[in-house]
Formats: sequence, structure tokens, C-alpha cells
Amino acid sequence: MADIISGKNLTPENIPGTTVDLVAQLGMLWELIKAPIIVPLLQFAVYICLAMTVMLFIERLYMGVVIILVKLFWKKPEQRYKWQPILKDEETGNLSLPKILIQIPMFNEKEVYKISIGAACSLSWPTDRLVIQVLDDSTDHTIKDMIENECRRWASKGVNIWYQIRENRGGYKAGALKDGLTHDYVKDCKYVTIFDADFRPEPDFLQRAIPFLEFNPKIALVQARWRFVNSNECLLTRMQEMSLDYHFTVEQEVGSATHAFFGFNGTGGIWRIAAINEAGGWKDRTTVEDMDLAVRAGLQGWKFLYLGDLQVKSELPSTFKAFRFQQHRWSCGPANLFRKMVVEIIRTKKVTVWKKVYVIYSFFLVRKIIAHMVTFFFFCVVLPITILVPEVEVPVWGAIYIPCIITTLNSVGTPRSFHLLFYWILFENVMSFHRTKATIIGLLDAKRSNEWVVTEKLGDSIKNKRSKPKPTLAPKSFKLNFRERIHVAELGFAAFLFFIGCYDFMYGRRQYIIYIFLQVITFLIVGVGYVGTVVPSS
Repeated sequence: MADIISGKNLTPENIPGTTVDLVAQLGMLWELIKAPIIVPLLQFAVYICLAMTVMLFIERLYMGVVIILVKLFWKKPEQRYKWQPILKDEETGNLSLPKILIQIPMFNEKEVYKISIGAACSLSWPTDRLVIQVLDDSTDHTIKDMIENECRRWASKGVNIWYQIRENRGGYKAGALKDGLTHDYVKDCKYVTIFDADFRPEPDFLQRAIPFLEFNPKIALVQARWRFVNSNECLLTRMQEMSLDYHFTVEQEVGSATHAFFGFNGTGGIWRIAAINEAGGWKDRTTVEDMDLAVRAGLQGWKFLYLGDLQVKSELPSTFKAFRFQQHRWSCGPANLFRKMVVEIIRTKKVTVWKKVYVIYSFFLVRKIIAHMVTFFFFCVVLPITILVPEVEVPVWGAIYIPCIITTLNSVGTPRSFHLLFYWILFENVMSFHRTKATIIGLLDAKRSNEWVVTEKLGDSIKNKRSKPKPTLAPKSFKLNFRERIHVAELGFAAFLFFIGCYDFMYGRRQYIIYIFLQVITFLIVGVGYVGTVVPSS
């Protein structure tokens, strides 16, 4: 037997030329390395994945318990903190009200610029105590002219609005926000409110939020909840709504109630300018300048408040291309920030040890790193490979029971989409590939770690284009569009899982065969680009 499987018989000159013999030799090689190498490595990978799954389960269970307690027993923000309407003084008039700066960063926002500017100019706050600043980094001169004209139109109505441009986009959004605070006309402003170009606050937004800052000097940030005007546009936006509703309903609420700390969402929030300055101002070292500032301010001892009842309408990316770029930034940035701040978090002496543990373990490690990696490696790589290696056992509690509980807990934010839960799982598994890749890039501080692509907003443009007569497309244009929609990595995973599914059907125990083939279909759908809104050609 030793002669049969000796190294000499496995050399290329001893392999016959027929396909059958080649497959037989490969099978023999597989059996040769499986027991001593593949099985131990795969078993180790299973243990690692199970450990990460348990960590994620405990985190989700903890937040689930806390959010129930918050909803049942916690006092409302107006009762936990001092709050009362801000009224102007009879003698000094509006001068008794704090001066507020509204910043609206923009980059080629052709479809939505009027929405945010109009909403900001319609806020119920005295005109002489409100400064609106449109920070336009657009590279399209036509769009720049349109935005500037819109600002002039509101200025002619008596609104204190300023149109600001920079010579270059250095620092991207962080650079624009930082530059906006340097102008002389904002020196008297006490608070700054940030709205992205697709955000549309209600007129009473400031009246409801500012009292928390004005009467509670330790609060640095008041964050509102996002609501989505286009959540019903397509299945992609429904999937995003499910993920983001959990983030706002549970993660932000729990962080606010237990530690007075959470990640600033980058828009729809009000900062105390003194807190920004004390924390070191805006920094552009990562693509999550909002989270960077929040962590630094939190380490200075400032408190944050999340108001779930204060909601701001916004738009979800409805094209898969825009969604992928957004998810890369949202996954790579936190991992990169964790790499650059973990030592600073450990060394700080202004917060308790418990808060340090919460920020490092819960906020960063479990939610921003492990959550992405365990989803991809366990359910898209390790679990499928165990079908080829039946010697490696995956306990049912780790493969089915705990993941099902975690998924159910994730669905509490959007009860109306509960029937989409199973497809949401499959889609999240696909996206975990991109998030894991981005997370690794961020941890390694690799080349794409500071890649910034502005999320495309369509506004009403897609409705307008659909209402127009459809033009006759040339074959060449169709082929180009089709090639742009192909995603090779997803198709590669679809092929890999299809092979695994076929092997399981013919030779395996068929434990996961339904899941495997449904995951194949999901990878295939994403791979050929049939996800999200397809923008008609002009």
C-alpha cells in the first residue's frame, strides 16, 4: 500500500493522460492529505466560528434584554434629562436663544439638493439665530451653478444662507465640515446640525432637540432616527430598512440608555461645537469621520442622547452599485478606526473601565468586525466545506439554533418585513463577503482603506425617467450595460456552492442542501446584477 501512494507515483510523469485517471489521482491525493491536514484545520475553523457565533449571540441577547427593559421601565428622555421649551426673553428677544449652524455637505447632488436646502430653510427657528451653510464640493460646474442659484433664491427671501466651496476635496466630508467651522460668521454659533443632501427634517426639529443640549451641559450630541422615503421602492431597499431599523431601534437606543454613548450617524444629529473642539475637531484619517469624532468625544467624558421619536426622512441607495460602495465604507472605516484608536481607548483615564470594555468589545469588536466575519466565513465557507469532509461535525445548536435566534432578534426593528426574513438572511450572507473584505482592508490599513465614494441619491429622477417614452437601445449599449452589471466574485461563489450542493445531493447527508441551493440562487441573482433599481438610460 505504501508503494501505491508513494511520492514517486504522484509525480507528473506517472499520471496517465486520461481524464478518469487524473480524477482518480486527485482523489487519491485528497484522501492522502485529508486526515492529517484538512480535518484538523477545518475542525479548528469550526471552533473559531462557533466561538464568534456565541459572542455575537450573547451581544444580541444582551441588547434584546436591555431594549425590553428600556421600553418597559426606563424613563423617557424628557424625564431622564432636563427639558423645557426654549422661549425668547421679553427684554432681549431672540438674543436669548442659542445661535445654531446648519451644515449641508454636498457632492454633485443634482437630484436632491433642493430637498435638503428647502427643509433646512423651513426650520422653525428665528432667522437671526440660524445660519445655514451649504458646503458644496461638486466637480460638475453645472450642478454647482444650480445649487448656488438655489441658495441665492432662499437668501432673497431673507434666509441667512451661505454657499461655500473649496479649491479641492481634501478630507472629503470631514474636510468640508471642518472648513465650514472656520468662517467668521459661525463664530457665535453654539451648536451645529448636520444634514446630508437627501435629508429632510420636520420644521420643529430644532425646537424638540435643542433643549436637551441647552439645559444639559454634559450632553455633546443629540441624534435623531432616520426614516426612509423610498423603503418600498424595491427589495434592496426593504433589506436595508430591516438592517438599519434594528440599528436605530436597538443598538442606538441601548447605547444611549446604558452608556450615554453610541456612534454618530454622520447626519440627522446636533453637536455642541465646544465638544467638537475639545475632542480635536473633524479628522479625515478614516472614511467614518462621524464615528471617529463620536469615539473621541466619548473618551473625553461627553454624553450622547438618542431620540427615537425625533425622526428625519432620508433616502436609501436603491442601486446595487451605490449600496456596495456604501457598505465598503461603512465596514472598512470602523475596522480602520479600531486599528488606529484601540491603544488610545485603553490609555484614556477620563472614562470608566466598564465603558472602555463596552467600546472595545461590544461597539467595535463584536458589532463592527466579528458580525461581518462570522457570517461570511461560517455560512459561506466553513459550513459548506464540511459537506466535503463529513469527519468534521458542526453542532446543530451552532449551525441552526443560535443563528435562527440571532436572526429573529434582528427582525424586531421592522415587524412589517418579517415575511422577508429568510431572504434577508440569504442576502446578508452575500453582502457579508463584501463587508468581510472591507473589514480586513480596514484592519490592515490597506490601499482601499481610505476610498471614499459618495452614495448616489436618485430622488425623483427614476420616476421621471420611467415616465418618459423608452428609447430604442442599440445592441452595443445593451452589452456594455450588461457587462457593468456582472459581478465575478458573486458568480464564483455561486459556482462553488453549486458544486457543494451537487456533491451533497449525490454523496452527502443532505443536511443543508436546501440552504445551499437557495444561497446559490441568491449569489447568482446578485452576480448578474438583478438587485435594486436599474436606472434607465437617458
